[in-house]
Amino acid sequence: MTTWSVVNDDTMESGPRRRYFRYAVFALAALLVLSLGFVLIPREPDAPAAPPFSEQARAAAFSDAVDLRALALASGEATEAARQEPMAAASQRAVTLLTVQARALMLPADKLPTDRSMAISSAPPSSAQEPQSSAAELATALHASGAQRLRDAEKADGGIARLLAGTGTAQLLAAEEMAAATGTALDSLPGRTVPAPAPASPALPSPAASSAESAAAGCTATATSGGADVASSFTSVARAELELVYAYQAALTRLPPASVAPASDFLTQHEDASREAEAAAGARCAALPPTPAGYALDAVFLADPAAALGVLEAGTLPVYGDLVALSDGAERSWALAALQSAARRAAHWGASPGPVPGMVLDASALPALPYPPQAPGIPATSSVP
Repeated sequence: MTTWSVVNDDTMESGPRRRYFRYAVFALAALLVLSLGFVLIPREPDAPAAPPFSEQARAAAFSDAVDLRALALASGEATEAARQEPMAAASQRAVTLLTVQARALMLPADKLPTDRSMAISSAPPSSAQEPQSSAAELATALHASGAQRLRDAEKADGGIARLLAGTGTAQLLAAEEMAAATGTALDSLPGRTVPAPAPASPALPSPAASSAESAAAGCTATATSGGADVASSFTSVARAELELVYAYQAALTRLPPASVAPASDFLTQHEDASREAEAAAGARCAALPPTPAGYALDAVFLADPAAALGVLEAGTLPVYGDLVALSDGAERSWALAALQSAARRAAHWGASPGPVPGMVLDASALPALPYPPQAPGIPATSSVP
């Protein structure tokens, strides 16, 4: 009896131990399967962060330049076929402008909207009114894009702000040329009426008006905020404006009668801009050099003062481009308006502000656009430079 009890007790104790062992094995196997599953199933990727505003603005400007170029190609084809030479010539100049701008705005990752561009550029004229309407559409689209670029330039980072400002300014000038050729009325921009028989100046907000503190307080505030570069830029603007004041004063007695009135208006603009730039530089404690008694006028100026004024006006554009890149707030708004004014004055005297006023571009160094084949009938002059 005793022996049987011991064996029975051992058997009873081993049963639960075997069950516990099985449970442990099953639990370990389940844990192993779950672990392998978590390892093999990839984790959901995080949503990509939104690009910075400046990159979004640049990409939008590039896309618009490509679409506008396609529209200009279509306008040039339609107006050339209809032998409407002024509109055809303006359209072709717009193609050249937008090609360079697209190349300046493009990054390696950018792609061209090939199908849409081809659809726009290869659409045949549908009626006798199509050449006029396509050119008018181009004028309106250029104007809208230029205005948007300038709005984006107010908020973008320095280098992109300069690029957008120049792009928008050139597009506005091209829009006004197309509008004059087609009789299209464009929406007014703040501070000026578009189009105008003579280039009008945007109202320049005072760059010093953003601060109500004294000049000494302004110096204290900007000494620790990296304002030295902006101060130097305002000093350069003041120098350039003073030189142009002198040039216009000297030119007024040498210009033909028809040019005296616009030159007098431009002289007033330069006098105002020089005072405002000096005030802004002084508020940042910049040391302003003494005003020179005069500037040397070479034989080229004396022979053709109008052309010389255009060259001088175009020479101020990079100075204002620097100020756009370095400034912000009210100071940048002032620089943007001044850049537009300088570009218009240069164009008035027959000088080219360039495809991106405010920037010195080497077109040969810009990347080439991977354009699709040209639509039938588009002149060879429309090809990418």
